[in-house]
Amino acid sequence: MIATALLATPALAQTQDQAAADGPPKRVRSILLYGQESCPKPADPDEIVVCSNAGESPYRIPKRFRDQPKQDAPSTSWTRRMEVVEEVNDRGIPNSCSPVGTGGQTGCTRQMLQQWYQDKLDRETKAARVP
Repeated sequence: MIATALLATPALAQTQDQAAADGPPKRVRSILLYGQESCPKPADPDEIVVCSNAGESPYRIPKRFRDQPKQDAPSTSWTRRMEVVEEVNDRGIPNSCSPVGTGGQTGCTRQMLQQWYQDKLDRETKAARVP
């Protein structure tokens, strides 16, 4: 057994020395492929070509982002429409944050808090749609 171990040691050392002498490849190319493109062959033996499929076309929006929910007026909920109507019609009454009428200035803080909360909900909704 000792003789076998002694004979295997020089062979193992030669393999490690050869790998160290070869070293890493001199050039590594990373290529994105679109559609039916094929991966090109390396130009010389010291080159490694890494290919990955990037989808249908570099100019096309990926399918998961194409059908986003609409944000136009007909797609707005009735609750939000009523909130807009109330905002427009409550000028001049108490808690309206308006310079017109008595008590119009009392609702400015309330209005800022409502606006902050609505902005927060909108940001969370948009963030939930992005994968």
